[in-house]
Amino acid sequence: MPKFDFTSPHDHHHQLLLLLSLLFSVTNTATASATTTTNYQRFKEAPQFYNSPACPSLDTGGTNEMCSDQAVHVVMTLDVAYIRGSMAAILSVLQHSSCPQNILFHFIASATANHHHLHHTISRSFPSLKFQIYPYDSSAVLGLISTSIRSALDCPLNYARNYLANLLPRCLTRVVYLDSDLVLVDDIAKLAATPLGDSSVLAAPEYCNANFTSYFTPTFWSNPTLSLTFAGRKACYFNTGVMVIDLQRWRQGDYTTKIIEWMELQKRMRIYELGSLPPFLLVFAGNIAPVDHRWNQHGLGGDNYRGLCRNLHPGPVSLLHWSGKGKPWARLDANTPCPLDALWSPYDLLQTPFALES
Repeated sequence: MPKFDFTSPHDHHHQLLLLLSLLFSVTNTATASATTTTNYQRFKEAPQFYNSPACPSLDTGGTNEMCSDQAVHVVMTLDVAYIRGSMAAILSVLQHSSCPQNILFHFIASATANHHHLHHTISRSFPSLKFQIYPYDSSAVLGLISTSIRSALDCPLNYARNYLANLLPRCLTRVVYLDSDLVLVDDIAKLAATPLGDSSVLAAPEYCNANFTSYFTPTFWSNPTLSLTFAGRKACYFNTGVMVIDLQRWRQGDYTTKIIEWMELQKRMRIYELGSLPPFLLVFAGNIAPVDHRWNQHGLGGDNYRGLCRNLHPGPVSLLHWSGKGKPWARLDANTPCPLDALWSPYDLLQTPFALES
């Protein structure tokens, strides 16, 4: 600390300003440092999970293990805002799998994200996890995103699922795409084995009781050319947060281009309101392979406006999905949890400040 010699009123004033400036600088630095530290959440190490004796070997004869046909390939997006949900989802997948060491994770993260931090976070909690992080340059999609009913739906990373066939290695054929706001309570291998038939590109639970017309605007339905899109198709709503995708068929059909064409039209005339879902419905609805509803008990986050509590749909449950505005970690932190959030909390790996002290 510098010594101050207050020999005159002028010097006194000058030195006082210098001291205040120094203190202000130190305070700002400390605050900035604290902010940087608190932005990054820390997570506990998860238990280690092992294959049962009946699990097939992933031996690929020297080729890249991340391409193994014997593995279940799980694709998720990854970012700091939702990483707490991602960690819980990963844990739930491993915990309920008969062959957890045969599950390979493929994470899509923004090209501008801190990939070193994301890699370290995953590795610290799951030291034996086999995974890869792929950079996603969102600049191409930024000009195609239309504002939707909830700002979180406009995040460019939500649109990464449009480009999976381009982002992932060409050796991958079948993948299971999962959102970050869900947990599994069943073996993901069952979901991954969903039959896609002779021509379906993807499989997902369909909800034919939902009001399908509400996903598109009157402008869409009043235009004869556009409304004929679904002619001859038994088009039903499906949620894009849980999908089994054949990437080979996707590439052959150039479905990324088909989705982008609808997004380009949306920029010229408003044909839908809800983020990244409607282009998938326009391209695939009525042509997907069915999946039992147990694999996407969705809507647990409530609607897109208020995020109110909801109950489970009737029937068995293999996957719980907090789609909607309310996320379980946010409600738990705010001490306003919904009853079903108690089913998410056992998978929460967040290391609390109290745990850090121990």
